[in-house]
Amino acid sequence: MRPLPASSRLDPRARLGDMIFSKVAGPEGPDNHARIHGTPGPRWFGPERPIRRVHGDASMFIGGLTALLLQSLHPLAMAAVAAHSGFRGDPWGRLQRTSTFLAVTTYGPADSAREACERVRAVHDSVRGTTAEGQAYAAADPHLLCWVHVAEVDSFLRAHQRYGARPLDDDACDGYVADTARIATALGVPDPPVDRAGLAERLAAYRGELRATGEARSTARFLLLNPPVPLLARLPYAVVAANAVSLLPGWASRALWLPRVPPAEGVCVRPLGVAVTAGIRWALRPPRDAA
Repeated sequence: MRPLPASSRLDPRARLGDMIFSKVAGPEGPDNHARIHGTPGPRWFGPERPIRRVHGDASMFIGGLTALLLQSLHPLAMAAVAAHSGFRGDPWGRLQRTSTFLAVTTYGPADSAREACERVRAVHDSVRGTTAEGQAYAAADPHLLCWVHVAEVDSFLRAHQRYGARPLDDDACDGYVADTARIATALGVPDPPVDRAGLAERLAAYRGELRATGEARSTARFLLLNPPVPLLARLPYAVVAANAVSLLPGWASRALWLPRVPPAEGVCVRPLGVAVTAGIRWALRPPRDAA
């Protein structure tokens, strides 16, 4: 996603793209974009790497919401988020911090990517507590970090393969998982999966630990039914939300008490998701004179 030049502000498409970019990237978005893309130096990932294609596509709007829902099913991860992230009070701020981290690590100079990971690790070191059931948690726990990572990567990849402008072939899908493993390692995840087979195996290994707590279901209601989005954005957001739910494994949507009608997903939900994603992609495409 790129900020739009002032000369394009009269263009309705540019205004819409600017509105979306400002919500996702925040007030520092243009400056961050300039530093991330304009600072010279080596990157973790070259322009040919699949992580750049996935993280730069509008399918991330759906995949990101799917990831949050799936991640919430680990009780310890959910407890840490509920007690320490402040996402309900400042959901846009949390989204902006996450999107900036993804942009820096995917596109930014290697030094900036390392510094971003070190900052996140420092925050994780301070996040500790006990669930309502008396279980201790720590955000820096490698096992918990790995769950957050694999749930995110799986959600992003599945969203891209369904809604992305250019889905990846089999080798590139494995390459995407390998790319994300580099970031995961920098965040403290031991031995992250490096291909789709390993990703599926790791996800399955967590299955016995996952369940929907009351906080997870409350979070799902907040994200899906009471999002802090402008009135005019409610309809497209509802489409994004419905498609995010449709990407969840059946057991996950059932655990969160999220209703699904599989026949309707193929006939109605998915086509609308493709259309809304294409609309976001169109709005965020920079004008020719800024490309």
